[in-house]
Amino acid sequence: MAHYGQKPFVEPISLAEPTALDLKHTRDLEQHLRDQGLYESQEEAETREMVLGRLDALVKQWILGVAGLKGHPMEDANAKIFTFGSYRLGVHGPGADIDTLCVGPAYATREEDFFGSEPHCLQAMLSALPEVDALRAVTAAYVPVMEMKFCGISIDLLFARLSVPLVRDDIDIGATHTLRHCDDQSVRSLNGCRVTDMILREVPDVGHFRTVLRCLKLWAERRGVYSNVTGYLGGVNWAILVAYVCKLYPRGTPSLLINRFFKVYAQWAWPTPIMLRPIERDPALAMPVWDPRENPRDRTHLMPIITPAYPCMNSSYNVSECTLAVMAEEFKRGEAVCGKILSSGGQAVTDWARLLEPLPFFDGFKHFLQVEVLANSKEDFDMWEGWVHSRMRLLIKSAGMMVDVRPWPKAFRPPPEALPPQQQDGSGGHDGSNGELQAAQRPRCVYYMGLSKKKAQVYSQYSSALVIPQSKVDLTAPVNEFAHKVKEWDERRDGMDISVKHLLQRQIPEWLRPVNKPAAAVEATPAPAPTAAANGGQGPGQPAAQPKQQLVGTKRQSDDGEGEQAATKRQQTGAAPPAAAPAAAAGAADGAAAGTPPSPATSDLQVADVQRQTENGQQEAPVTAVGAAETPAERAAAGQEATLAAVGDVGDWTVLQGAGAGESAAAPAAKKQIAVMMNVS
Repeated sequence: MAHYGQKPFVEPISLAEPTALDLKHTRDLEQHLRDQGLYESQEEAETREMVLGRLDALVKQWILGVAGLKGHPMEDANAKIFTFGSYRLGVHGPGADIDTLCVGPAYATREEDFFGSEPHCLQAMLSALPEVDALRAVTAAYVPVMEMKFCGISIDLLFARLSVPLVRDDIDIGATHTLRHCDDQSVRSLNGCRVTDMILREVPDVGHFRTVLRCLKLWAERRGVYSNVTGYLGGVNWAILVAYVCKLYPRGTPSLLINRFFKVYAQWAWPTPIMLRPIERDPALAMPVWDPRENPRDRTHLMPIITPAYPCMNSSYNVSECTLAVMAEEFKRGEAVCGKILSSGGQAVTDWARLLEPLPFFDGFKHFLQVEVLANSKEDFDMWEGWVHSRMRLLIKSAGMMVDVRPWPKAFRPPPEALPPQQQDGSGGHDGSNGELQAAQRPRCVYYMGLSKKKAQVYSQYSSALVIPQSKVDLTAPVNEFAHKVKEWDERRDGMDISVKHLLQRQIPEWLRPVNKPAAAVEATPAPAPTAAANGGQGPGQPAAQPKQQLVGTKRQSDDGEGEQAATKRQQTGAAPPAAAPAAAAGAADGAAAGTPPSPATSDLQVADVQRQTENGQQEAPVTAVGAAETPAERAAAGQEATLAAVGDVGDWTVLQGAGAGESAAAPAAKKQIAVMMNVS
């Protein structure tokens, strides 16, 4: 608690009262969020409360059995359930899971009493309940967890073993002394609740905080930057960022706070840390805390977002240079869009949908890495996919040293009718259609990463020399290193496999092509199934027999015989249209060059997203890219999985001296193909 007259740790920037326009923007925002289906029904809320009550009663019954088995007084036996995460913060949506923590006394152990198949174990007791389904114990995780569905509600249950023989009903797990003599796994489990409660105590207005966080979580999901595992930010990261802005503008309405959120983080000088309160130390516990002055490893963190509860740690250590660059770009876009939609006054409804537009991911890149995950059974696939996903950041980091990488955080599951383009391991046989059917029925999912050429950058802060990245890169080494590390998993079984491919834009599977809406909004049977909040209240896109939308930059010929990308390029260069093209083609090209959406379902902001990604990556199409003239031989070569041209020396950088007073700032980088050679064993 701060002493009287002492300045707060985070000083407010403004204490101004909200205006009538701010209140109007906020009402429009809240209505838009309701229209997106972000709020659960009263029936579902009551079901969640019932499930939590049943679970709390069950753990109290469980601890009675453990106490009797181990000779402890049964009248003092007690265990308690706490919640944390999005449910505790009050920002969960329909179908979201509930993060729960079981706190037990010292005589109840994680290995012998919480997990296990013995009759007295909590896992066995839950498995015997008819209302519990899909129970899975993940004992080897960094934070061991029991996952289940309880009356249709997804539950993640953690366990913390305190060092006291009695757990009182009024126990305060937020107190630092609660951590004394706890094992590391219990400390990590307890800190989920402690951090959540501390965030709620730090914000000046919990209602405004929840509205802003709901909006920004939806924004992050649609823009593809919501995933701690992939190297973006997760729920607790976004909550801390929002809480910090709430402390800067304690009287701000949600509409103003969202605007200031993007303004603050678009200009933030990372790696300056985000901290809600001073770093707390406890000499009696002596637990390590985040402090780059003492810990050299902490100095390497790119985007430190520090948890407010002891021991304070960096919650965003997975962020890499590539993902930080992506988020910085999205913050700038959010700032620009907010400035536009909030500048319009009057009685018109505030167009919050423009801010929350999905990223047209598959339209923004000419090159992709596809990581396909396969297994022989559903049980094996769930384990294997989780492991591969957790290791994906290794490939992002190593490939990001050669090219700019933008990973899409969610997996895509092919629909049943989408047969694999090429069977990698030969499982399923070679006996014609029957073998293909067996191969198609194997559980599988795919992840995608957009690739683009790195930009020229200054060699160091002490030199004006520029580093011009190679026009051709070889990703064989990072791909093989990733594949080998993934396949060395101790729990890997037969049939657990991965396949990594380099794809051009035109080689993206048809079931991922946009159908009357942007490609990024189409997650054809994604894994895991998103909630209504994740897909804007709409179901996953199905590849029905509807007229497919023209992709921005594709080589598909229009009715007039001239490709859209060729028409756009001709318009930009001032070249005359082909003689065979009718006047309508010239008008369409003029509209494309001026930024007119290529279809009614694609907005100007999404076109701007594609244009910005193209400008930031490869300004000119590579020789094998979509929209370029190809010979049959080039087309055949580009379609082969492991034989895309060999490419020169890895890490061979060209250094150019800085330009003089009368010279240009930088020599233009070569605009050639990004060739990738892959040979994953």
